Amino acid sequence: MVSDVSKITSYQQDESVQKRRWIILIILNLFTFMSTLDASIVNVALPDISHRLHLPIANSEWVVTIYLMVICVFILMFGRLGDMFGKILIFRIGTILFIIGSLLCGLSGNLPFLLAARVVQAIGASMTMANNFGIATDIFPGRERGRALGLIGTFVSLGGITGPGLGGFIVYSLGWNYIFWINVPIGIVVIFLGWRMLPKDIYRSKGRLDKSGTLIFAAFIILFFTGLLLGQNVGYQDIRIIASILLAAVLLFIFIEVEWRKKEDPMLQLRLFKNGLFSVSIICAFLVFVSNFCFNIIAPFFTQDILGLTARDSGFVLMLFPIAMAIVAPLSGALSDKIGSEILTFIGLMVLVASQIGLGFLNAESPAAYVGFLTALMGVGSGFFQSPNNSLVMSTVPRSQLGSAGSVNALIRNLGMIVGITFATTLLFFSMSMKAGYRVTGLISGRSDIFLYAMHIVFLASAGICMICAILTGVRYLHARSVHVHAH
Repeated sequence: MVSDVSKITSYQQDESVQKRRWIILIILNLFTFMSTLDASIVNVALPDISHRLHLPIANSEWVVTIYLMVICVFILMFGRLGDMFGKILIFRIGTILFIIGSLLCGLSGNLPFLLAARVVQAIGASMTMANNFGIATDIFPGRERGRALGLIGTFVSLGGITGPGLGGFIVYSLGWNYIFWINVPIGIVVIFLGWRMLPKDIYRSKGRLDKSGTLIFAAFIILFFTGLLLGQNVGYQDIRIIASILLAAVLLFIFIEVEWRKKEDPMLQLRLFKNGLFSVSIICAFLVFVSNFCFNIIAPFFTQDILGLTARDSGFVLMLFPIAMAIVAPLSGALSDKIGSEILTFIGLMVLVASQIGLGFLNAESPAAYVGFLTALMGVGSGFFQSPNNSLVMSTVPRSQLGSAGSVNALIRNLGMIVGITFATTLLFFSMSMKAGYRVTGLISGRSDIFLYAMHIVFLASAGICMICAILTGVRYLHARSVHVHAH
């Protein structure tokens, strides 16, 4: 249902909406947090899910990756549908689907049912993720918009990294099913609040859905990540795996070509990337999420299977990441207004590099306190990086393109998560197989040395990824300074 546009043409003219705008932001942030949390909370439960459902790690990994794949396939499409039919309508439908999917996930007794339920959950999540930035942009006046968008960005990051720690407590105390069921009561309360507090849609744009772009992009995501994940089981020399990855590369090229030529209603606004500052900020955001999810997927296996911690104690250690980030992120956001975002993103990346080099030298005798210190240090680095970088992404585009920039940001973030998981596990199993002398797709009983050897390679590679970001950011900072000096 759409309000009478003749009465109200802007949410910023509607006093009742302005009075409750911060409550609306809380509703948006709670669903943002839950939908991002569900990308990472499953990581810590994978050992338990593997055991209960009698699955090798390489199979249980699909529980995480199918969720992210479906979000990547649909997020841009639902952003466009939000513009056409109303962002708040699509957001509301998404909240209901997400809760139904969460309930079904917890009821699963086998892998196919669990994967099907994760698809329902992911479709709902993508509907909310695609429109939260746009709703906040419409509702908040210009003087508060940056703060509102920054808060959504912080909740996104917190959701992504709180998962392993919170999941550890839940799995230990209640069992893996409850990592999904915890969404249901919270979600019902938020849905009820949403129906009462969210205004009716007053913006709907004309235009068509980019069906060709949507289909080509969906085929690319499915072929590429399915090829990579199945390759872990059957080997990358398999002709079907090679064909899948090559076809995905061709489809990506076709997608970019089709979207670039499309003058009206492209699914992905590629012209945003003509802006150099936007491109560097987005690339760095992508690579930091890749790096963080290398940690997220491997740390639970290291803390539980190598150090011998319970899921609860592993949760204590891994919770230090989001706690440190929650403390640092608001401070770095406030600091960025005073000293600029570039220098803070650079400092954050250097802290991430240092912490991951430390992780790259851990062993079975490493004290849990030292592992906790490195985990907290990663949180500090992420806190320094995320808020200023989100601010840079959203401040480098014109106001008319904030919605597109928000959906591109959300897509890049989810791609970073899935690439991080796939990169980390592919490199881990490849390195373990090289060390063992035969194909390995899981932990080998009594051979923690093989896992540690491969884990060191993954964390040092992850440190290298953050070093690339630091170099890009350093160059951007020096460029911004030289422009500022010349201007004066």
